[in-house]
Amino acid sequence: MNNYELMVIFTPVLSEDEFKASQKKYTDFITENGGSITHSNPWGLKSLAYPVQKKTTGIYWVLEYSAPSSFNEKFKVQMLRDEQVMRHMITVLDKYAVEYNAKKRSGVPTGTEKVAQ
Repeated sequence: MNNYELMVIFTPVLSEDEFKASQKKYTDFITENGGSITHSNPWGLKSLAYPVQKKTTGIYWVLEYSAPSSFNEKFKVQMLRDEQVMRHMITVLDKYAVEYNAKKRSGVPTGTEKVAQ
């Protein structure tokens, strides 16, 4: 089992219920194929750096999960088939990234925070 981070940009025309349904669809897909969800973080509506499919905003979602290495190809096909997904990116996390993300979520200082002046 490898650790991964998925960032998805959904089309901004989704309602809150449709966004939650899409999140559930992908988390269920991961667990049905032998993976496990570590952390889900919906960022919400954000501006894009450049227009994608003539849209200037998108609904962002970041998901950390563990899955077998053979799983990602099936997952990519699912994402590419979904018309609600504008962009997606899967990143492999090494043990240091997993440890850093866990510390960040728990509130332990990681040494990269901005100092208030």
